[in-house]
Amino acid sequence: METDKLIKLKVLGITRSEVQPGAYALLLENDDSTPDESRRIPIVVGAAEAQSIAIRLEQVVPSRPMTHDLFVSMFHVYGIELQRVVIYSFKEGVFAAMLYVNNGSVAAEIDARTSDAIAIALRTGAPIYTTPEVMQLTSYEWRRDGNYKPQRTVRLEDLPVEKLEQRLQRYIDKEEYEKAARVQKIIAQKTNPAQGDE
Repeated sequence: METDKLIKLKVLGITRSEVQPGAYALLLENDDSTPDESRRIPIVVGAAEAQSIAIRLEQVVPSRPMTHDLFVSMFHVYGIELQRVVIYSFKEGVFAAMLYVNNGSVAAEIDARTSDAIAIALRTGAPIYTTPEVMQLTSYEWRRDGNYKPQRTVRLEDLPVEKLEQRLQRYIDKEEYEKAARVQKIIAQKTNPAQGDE
């Protein structure tokens, strides 16, 4: 995947997730952002991954190597360079990333969880990218002045069943039955494709 077709990202930080209790949100933004506006991508990560990323961002040196430190040490021992990380997919609420590595004679692509890929990239200094499609689908506009343009929302079809069920209940509670019926149909298609097509 050529980098000239990708969007370079930078890591802003880690915050507690407002969506999932006990989880954290990793916040990325376009590398060419300005202090006044940017496009930001929130990614929900677990506590262990959040800790690993935060330690690196805050430049804390743990007393013993963490798992991502071990990966980087192995890269160095075997002459492997992490050239870049690409967040290439977002399906059913889950991001997917690819590590592009090279040892001088062999180049390889390694599929990885996005949180792991970013934790390793932060330790090696490798650039992080995403595709225009993922950026359009998952990012939101941030502006210091608060004047936001209309933004593209995540498609219902890309949400996991658990999130769809929560949204279904909200629509029922608000008596928005047309929206509830649409969500219910999508849930049926995901849980029983044959039934959902009827």
